[in-house]
Amino acid sequence: MISSKNTKTAVITGVSSGIGRAIASKLMEDGWSVFGSVRKEADGEAALDALGDGFTPLLFDVTDDASIKAAADEVEAILGGRTLDGLINNAGIAVAGPIRYIPLDDIKYQFDVNVYGPIRVTQAFLPLLGADSKYKGQPGKIVNMSSVAGKIAGPFMSPYSMSKHALEAFGDALRRELLVHGIDVITVGPGAVKTPIWAKGDDLDLSLYEGTEYFSLLERMRTSMKDYGNTGLEADEIGDLVASIMRTQRPATRYAILKNKFLMYTLPRMLPSRTLDGILAGRFGIKKRKR
Repeated sequence: MISSKNTKTAVITGVSSGIGRAIASKLMEDGWSVFGSVRKEADGEAALDALGDGFTPLLFDVTDDASIKAAADEVEAILGGRTLDGLINNAGIAVAGPIRYIPLDDIKYQFDVNVYGPIRVTQAFLPLLGADSKYKGQPGKIVNMSSVAGKIAGPFMSPYSMSKHALEAFGDALRRELLVHGIDVITVGPGAVKTPIWAKGDDLDLSLYEGTEYFSLLERMRTSMKDYGNTGLEADEIGDLVASIMRTQRPATRYAILKNKFLMYTLPRMLPSRTLDGILAGRFGIKKRKR
């Protein structure tokens, strides 16, 4: 529910848990009204119970055009001719595996959620953000949730890394295109965060790769995923950053937020690619075959 005509409004995808829920909470602390997407009615009820007044659940999947359009129509009706102040493309999944063996359908689904999903949602909500002059108010901002993997691609996470690399390009191109409407586009690239996406390491089915040269390495990666999650940032830290971006009139175009930023992000991007290959291989236990 929107309390007044002066209340800022945002749509956030993927608010069932983790980063999306934290962003919603932080924006609402700033007095925003938030529309948040969930895929199940029960998740919407749980989010509403947790977030309270000022939150409106939207039932849609980012891979489903019809449900996205219905959600955009619902938001339009509630806004009553006003512009939407923000769109945060947060919903995403992580598909893992060695590119030699990973099923192509899994890679397609990775892109359907992490790349085509934000494109679908952005296209649906762009008119409300100010791309259509019939809506009254200031143009809004779009925040795309990328990852450190959007800049640094690690082994066995190529589907996820490729999708985030694509999201980075989408954000840069879109920002330049939307200058004509005054709509800004910002990319946020977190490192490991204490969210369910990392806790699901135990659920990673490695049976497909049993008997391959990668099986033992993937078992090691599954353990590492849990470790990264346990030592990562709190979701609230990402929420604070996004809330700050939404308050800032002229934010930076991209933010990297992670622990040990210099060692885990800045330095690796300065190193020669072959040097970084060796460092990442060592981290994952990969030994180069001698000629």
